[in-house]
Amino acid sequence: MTKVSMYTLSTCPWCRKTKKFFAERNISFDFTDYDLADEATQRKIMVELDAEGASGFPFVRIGDQVVVGYQPDRYTKLLGLSE
Repeated sequence: MTKVSMYTLSTCPWCRKTKKFFAERNISFDFTDYDLADEATQRKIMVELDAEGASGFPFVRIGDQVVVGYQPDRYTKLLGLSE
């Protein structure tokens, strides 16, 4: 299975929808809530977002592909799911 990781905000409704999308499909993922992370982790996250040219949350990495925002069709395609 392709590795899925994401950076989210604990207060973001789109971030919650993104986590729910993967959870409902039993796709394991790692996530870090940016706003709840310590300063060092926040700096690391910002460096990664800047490197990818991303400016928002959720920031989802599926394998080596990055998806910014809640984009269930793109998640489905990158994971090779049929829906």
